[in-house]
Amino acid sequence: MTERIYYLEGVDPLQLYGINNMHFTLMQKFFPQLRLTGRGSELKITGPEIVIDQFIIRLESIISNIQRYNTISIEDVENIMMDGQLLGEKEDADTIIFGNNGKAIKALTPNQRELIDSFAANDLIFATGQAGTGKTYTAIALAVKLLKSKTIKRIILTRPAVEAGERLGFLPGDMKDKLDPYLQPLFDALRDMLPPKKLFTYMEDETIQIAPLAYMRGRTLDHAVVILDEAQNASLSQLKMFLTRMGKNAKFVVTGDITQIDLPVKSSSGLSSAMKMLKGIEGVTIIEFDHRDNMRHPLVKKIVETFEIFEEKKRAYKNIEDKTNKNESGN
Repeated sequence: MTERIYYLEGVDPLQLYGINNMHFTLMQKFFPQLRLTGRGSELKITGPEIVIDQFIIRLESIISNIQRYNTISIEDVENIMMDGQLLGEKEDADTIIFGNNGKAIKALTPNQRELIDSFAANDLIFATGQAGTGKTYTAIALAVKLLKSKTIKRIILTRPAVEAGERLGFLPGDMKDKLDPYLQPLFDALRDMLPPKKLFTYMEDETIQIAPLAYMRGRTLDHAVVILDEAQNASLSQLKMFLTRMGKNAKFVVTGDITQIDLPVKSSSGLSSAMKMLKGIEGVTIIEFDHRDNMRHPLVKKIVETFEIFEEKKRAYKNIEDKTNKNESGN
């Protein structure tokens, strides 16, 4: 008889063993020659050595599936115990990763697919367009995929600290407390993609960092995916500062909506200028999302289109007014 200790790495024992140890009991049922004893992250396996080897192959397949899909069913455990692998393939070409409860996070529009292709081929991507088109969400999913495959060491998510009508100074608490609600959309995306315990660990050890744009100054960001969200609220000098933080084995994604500038002086936004300056440089891709990519409630598309028509009429009226005033002053 052989006794072997198997250390469970990269998987939550509670998820592996299942609710009320249902998965654990099933594993034991398929390998009656073995005695399994689980204590925290250690699994003691006692039995014939050749049978232990067969069991570990199946155990590692279960762990691999949990890491890949963030979930596993009792049926999946049974299939793996019987055949050593799952029957069939769960994903398609558009799937980026599997989020919590095995939900497939995938590209749903042509521009989201283009973002995936560009991310693989380039180190700097600008993705601009209306709210709700999935720009940032898709970028975060791509970053999580690289983190899970250990292609990168960290994910850094950042935004300019510019309020959309509110004032941070009136919010209670210290600076972190003030900024947490502002950065909430980034947290929401991560919560869709990572189990709460794993996300907490990543945040604690700074594998995943979320911070205001000003905190990027002076840093060199390497072995990372760095995503600048709401970039329309950054000045040209801020964008230069951010883009020059790029280190080795890094990918930068800049997302924004030039129709939703919250700066006191809208012309001080540097996003459009930065894209014009960098367009055509090898390694840089610019993707423009539009209303066809909108993934929110159907009414959102109509609301955005209505506001665009209103803003266009407003600009046209102002141009006529300016010309009239100029003519009158000339007389």
